Amino acid sequence: MKTDVAADARWSTASIPFAADSLPTELSVLGEHLDHCRALTGRLFALRCWADAAYRFVASRFVTTALLSAALIAVSLSVV
Repeated sequence: MKTDVAADARWSTASIPFAADSLPTELSVLGEHLDHCRALTGRLFALRCWADAAYRFVASRFVTTALLSAALIAVSLSVV
């Protein structure tokens, strides 16, 4: 299957014929993105990070966690 691509629809990261300046609209969008990222790191951000790390730790060691939990329950029931 042959697809036609418009000649002016290329993405170029080089700015050889022009000065490498930022446009005001680009800076505005970047500012909005940074504000959004800062808003995500609110008061509960550290708690969410800790919970995510604990989940990843337990999920990767599910069988071991289940066996240790069963052993802990068995020991606590035998002590009583």
